[in-house]
Order: sequence, then structure tokens, then C-alpha cells
Amino acid sequence: MASLASAEHVGATTALRRLYVVRFVFAAAWAALLLASGSELTLGAQLLLFVYPAFDVAAAVVDARSARTDGPVKGLYANIAVSSLAAIGIAVAGTSGVADVLRVWGAWAVLSGLVQLLVGVGRRAMGGQWAMIASGGISVLAGASFIRGASQDAPSLSGLAGYAALGGIFFLVSALRLSRATRPS
Repeated sequence: MASLASAEHVGATTALRRLYVVRFVFAAAWAALLLASGSELTLGAQLLLFVYPAFDVAAAVVDARSARTDGPVKGLYANIAVSSLAAIGIAVAGTSGVADVLRVWGAWAVLSGLVQLLVGVGRRAMGGQWAMIASGGISVLAGASFIRGASQDAPSLSGLAGYAALGGIFFLVSALRLSRATRPS
């Protein structure tokens, strides 16, 4: 029975590591595309802004399916709900301007950061989660910064690219740490 549980744990860890690598690649590509789109809130930029939380929903669904035996699935369901609302909110806010996008993105970053922090704490026994815990905390702070930045004279979307890139780096670090956790001793 213990070896079956151990095999399930390793399988969940392997799936999570793979997901984290995909999330890193996506975040890096997304950040580059957002920077390349410039500071205007064009239709292309609006689509990119919508896609990021929508991808987060898909990633949380994959994560929840692989984590049924190994982690805080309720937190992942909360993330699915929060990111779904964020995608809709960003689509609506994109028609109003950069400031409204930053407000919605900031609220999403705060809430999803809290969820990520809690999920990371719940998974700390798996190993490789300190980066997810740190990323969740940084997301909360960044979200507050986006909300504050929305009231500036010339709010900018460029900070969102940095936020995504840094989040991607944290996913890569966690993937590498999980690789260590699954190696035989």
C-alpha cells in the first residue's frame, strides 16, 4: 500500500513538474508578445490580456486532475473560479482603457497570489514549493501595485510583462526543484 501511495506521489510530482515547465514557456512567450505589442491597448493586446488568465484556468484544471491524491484541490478550484472571473473582467475592462485593465489584473493578482501561496504551503511536503510560496506572496504585492498604478497619469501595461516573466521564472525554479524531489536517493 505504501509503494502504491509513493508511486501516485511520484506520478503527481512528475505531472506537476511538466505543467510548471509549460507554464514557464507560456509566461516567457506571453511577456515577450505583450512587450512587442507596445503600450497601446490594441485588439491584439486585449486578446493577450484575456489569454493569460484563461491559460491559468486551463493550467489549474490540469493541475487539479493530477493532484487528486496529492494536494489541496480546493485551492485549485478556487483559482479556477478567480481566474475565470479575471478573464471575463479583463475582456470587459479592455474596452474601457489601461487603468481599468490594471485594476482588474491587480485584483486578480492579489486573489490568485493568495491562493497560490496557500496551495504551495499545502504542497510543501512534495518539495520544490518554496518558489510557489514566494511567487504567491510577490503576486499579492504586485497586484496591489497594479491597482495603485491604475490611478497614475499615464498607466502602462509594461509591468504586466515583468509580472508574467517573473512568475514564469518561479514556475521554472519549482520544476527544477521537483526534478530533484523525484530522483531516487
